[in-house]
Amino acid sequence: MNILVTGGLGYIGYTLIEQITKKLNKADSIVIYDNMSRQEFSLLNAHHLDGKNIRFVKGDLLDNRLLKSEVDKADIIVHLAAMVTTPFEDKFFHHFDQVNHWGTANLVSIVEESEVKHFIYPSSISVYGHGEDVIDVDSKLQPDSSYGTSKFQAEKHVRRLAKKIPTHIIRSGNVYGYNPALRLDSVINSFMYQAHFDGKVRINGDGSQCRGFISVADFSALIAALIKNPTYESGIHLAVTKSLQINDILETLMKIYPELEFIYTNENMRMKSVQVKTPSKILGDLNIELKDLEEELLEFKKSFVQ
Repeated sequence: MNILVTGGLGYIGYTLIEQITKKLNKADSIVIYDNMSRQEFSLLNAHHLDGKNIRFVKGDLLDNRLLKSEVDKADIIVHLAAMVTTPFEDKFFHHFDQVNHWGTANLVSIVEESEVKHFIYPSSISVYGHGEDVIDVDSKLQPDSSYGTSKFQAEKHVRRLAKKIPTHIIRSGNVYGYNPALRLDSVINSFMYQAHFDGKVRINGDGSQCRGFISVADFSALIAALIKNPTYESGIHLAVTKSLQINDILETLMKIYPELEFIYTNENMRMKSVQVKTPSKILGDLNIELKDLEEELLEFKKSFVQ
């Protein structure tokens, strides 16, 4: 079984590759296809993965010839490659559209003409936009950010593959947790760094806004489980373990850092909010073992220089 992971040098990719190498046998080939736009090299220096039959290819989603040559060798594709930002960011529409929408469209077109047997696409709950109603997988799609719109458009292309092969679209919450390829534009990750090194956390709004979350470990375990179980309900699934107000996160941080200070800005501004039904069904079906937030953040804290 040959696995192609686009965008595999990124934040999720780092933990996912670790998960795959633990759960699948040594005969498996893993190809990481990444254009290195983030200049993230951590996975390439991960010597604990030596001997795991991992190959790196520097390439872009719009490089048809190179991409096709790798797709043609693959049995399974995990399409992580994307321009990513905070859930409600509304800048750089062209870049989101070019990478997330048209890059995915190009990959899907190549896969349609290939012998690929399984396609996994991590999307985002940003496709639902924001509002007061609690979201489940069948809620109305109304993206209201450049990022959410690009993911919404990309999903349309990926859904074509379901007519041919097992296809899983996984709409995740905001991903958090430590690994060496850490993203600091994720709210919990940013709060942890501010809390540990500044002793102060800055909050935009009054903190009552809600977000959906899933740890990078749980999300990667879910994708690895799908690789092992390709016949599991092909289609669209939510991947959210916690639906929290920002103030809920701050309350947990106070247990870990009792002297922590909070600074609220734009307190009277109404912030975008999204509530999600949790935990997502697929996590239970695939036996993903979940932890509470305090336990996860205590583990996160151990990654810092003490």
